[in-house]
Amino acid sequence: MSESPESPDFPEFPELPEDAAAAAPVDFSAPEGFRSGFVSFVGRPNTGKSTLTNALVGQKIAITADQPETTRHPIRGIVHREDAQVIVVDTPGLHRPRTLLGERLNEVVKETYADVDVIGLCIPADEKIGPGDRWILDAVRASAPKTPVVGIVTKLDKASKDQVGAQLMALHELLGGVEANAEVIPVSAKEQVQLDVLLDVITGLLPEGPKFYPDDHVTDDDRDTRMSELIREAALSGLKDELPHSVAVQIDEVFPSEEREGVLEVHAVIFLEREGQKRILRGKDNRRWGRIIYNARQSIIDLVGQNVYLDLRMKVAKNWQSDPKQLGKLGF
Repeated sequence: MSESPESPDFPEFPELPEDAAAAAPVDFSAPEGFRSGFVSFVGRPNTGKSTLTNALVGQKIAITADQPETTRHPIRGIVHREDAQVIVVDTPGLHRPRTLLGERLNEVVKETYADVDVIGLCIPADEKIGPGDRWILDAVRASAPKTPVVGIVTKLDKASKDQVGAQLMALHELLGGVEANAEVIPVSAKEQVQLDVLLDVITGLLPEGPKFYPDDHVTDDDRDTRMSELIREAALSGLKDELPHSVAVQIDEVFPSEEREGVLEVHAVIFLEREGQKRILRGKDNRRWGRIIYNARQSIIDLVGQNVYLDLRMKVAKNWQSDPKQLGKLGF
């Protein structure tokens, strides 16, 4: 549970792939008529995209939190069906950026959905369609004018039947109505409602093609990236607007413990923008900090399937969200 006040020294990160398909190995055998391709979920921040991705894949590959702008890089989850392989690309929420980080996240999203086969526009059932949703749809159509857009009404469990019905009609109209032959599907990822229907619609829009991934793959994110995201999720838990956008996580080292047989040592750093933010993560009597480490460690144990010793520290990288050099070293 140590922490260090020293100035951060970031290691170099690999660049993100240029497009959604570029990172995928190819040429796996598939039956005749098999369909495969990429679908990207887009929408305002906190519209349920990551929860939907996890539900479709059947495993947690994207972290979730109550705060908007939780997702920070495209996450590819693989859905295996007898007739298709659907690669779901969960993206950061498109938004009007306030920082250089926000601008770069928006660019990542636009680059991603310019190269996918289907786009799913996610709108929560319990929130009225607004200018932000129209702005996102316009951005999607400007970058990918020929890519089919499926409307997805998310979070059915949070709305009444009347609300859901009104939202379905509003989203259908937003996508062009009857003339555009717009597909609109209501789903609840939390309660596993209508997920098969959504996959049927998406599969029908994919081209015929090979399997891009082996049958046992659920994501192409590497282990360290997934561990860093689980730590960030634990740090965000219970926070509201205090500092979520200021939190970044870097894995320093991962190795088998020499002192503890069967234990994997994970050494990681949480980066913040200001010294005072450490107090928020510590909480009263360091209780929040202890809870963050405990929850992150349990999540990493579930991921790697063995006991874990987690050494987690805090460092300050002043205003990293707007510093090009620090953003680059953090992989943005």
